[in-house]
Amino acid sequence: MTLFLASARSRLLPASVPFRFFAVAAALHVALWVALIFAAGEFTQFRGGVGHALGAAHLLTVGVLTMTAVGAAMQLLPVATTRPLAAVWPTKTVFWLLAPGAFALVFGMFAAHVGAMIAGAAACAAGLLLFAGLLADNLRRASSMPLVRAYGWAAFVALVLLLALGFALALDNSLGFLADHAGLALVHMILGAFGFMGLLALGLSHVLVPMFALSSAPKGRMAWAGFVLAAASVALAGLGAALGSERALAAACGLGIAAALLHLWLMRATLKSGMRKRLGLSFVLVRVSWAWLALTPLFGLAALAGWGPGGTLFGLVALGGWLMTFLFAILQRIAPFLASMHVSRTGGGPALLSDFSAAAPLKVHAFCHLAALAGLALAIVLDNAPLAGLAACVGLAGALAFGLFLAGIVKTLAPGKI
Repeated sequence: MTLFLASARSRLLPASVPFRFFAVAAALHVALWVALIFAAGEFTQFRGGVGHALGAAHLLTVGVLTMTAVGAAMQLLPVATTRPLAAVWPTKTVFWLLAPGAFALVFGMFAAHVGAMIAGAAACAAGLLLFAGLLADNLRRASSMPLVRAYGWAAFVALVLLLALGFALALDNSLGFLADHAGLALVHMILGAFGFMGLLALGLSHVLVPMFALSSAPKGRMAWAGFVLAAASVALAGLGAALGSERALAAACGLGIAAALLHLWLMRATLKSGMRKRLGLSFVLVRVSWAWLALTPLFGLAALAGWGPGGTLFGLVALGGWLMTFLFAILQRIAPFLASMHVSRTGGGPALLSDFSAAAPLKVHAFCHLAALAGLALAIVLDNAPLAGLAACVGLAGALAFGLFLAGIVKTLAPGKI
């Protein structure tokens, strides 16, 4: 582990680079719950369409999830692949395209302003295309960890398709040239949630979980089978949504169940063989996110079967339950880890992780986050807007607590590193 940390320090970006992504993600996390308070009436029956609920959904996807994932990937992939980024300025450019683009896109959705949506989509697309290029360059130069590279390349392909389709959907709100806007919007959601974000999360799990548990990464045929099942389920779901084939979508859900169960089996074996058994609150959230992951394809099947709230629950379980829970669980581990690598103690060497850990805000966040998700799920089933608003208030308290935790780390790094 000491050798890993020593070599990882040579591939670290300046602290200001990943932490600017994390800070914006934390701010948009607060904005997400505020938006859900005002969009509670639309949220419980959301099936698409421009409005407050769509804006809140993109605050989560383009804002919270994407900003967190890009910031983490830009730092963690060079460490995992042992290939540093060629330069720092492109990553900063990604931020200055993506952050304003996300604000413009979400504003356009809330205000039903087509021009703002198109401008925001263009800026986001430019930023994420640059990120995709950086990702591809790093994966191309890497020779280690072939399984992680495979997940990275699959996520790269999904991201390129996602951006092309997202920009087309934004233009279609003005020009109306797409024959099946709703069907392609579903493809867009699948590519974003399960293609780009999902495959990236699964791939990085093969690095992060072993690193934190002090264990060996999953290898061999079972690990590769997990990748094939996950990639195939995304491809089949996207094709099924594009063609309007419920049979293909159902088959994709079946593959998704197999992929999720195999991933959980691999992660359980990794944790069981690890030298570190006490992984703290963050891995309580990780395990909860894994449970949501296993439930996601089941809710997909329920939606296909015609269960009324199934479609909305499918989105909540996938985006909020699995991805948001997992990313915030990992962020509360990697943010102190990265900060410790940038701050030297008086006696030399990196600072201790405990120097950056604030337990109370993280406990508040964990409780409020899980309670808010449970409340939103119940509100969807009951079609109860006041309950959804109350759940969003609880989520807001958790978001503010997490923001306090991250602000403490940034304050410790400033002014020399931020």
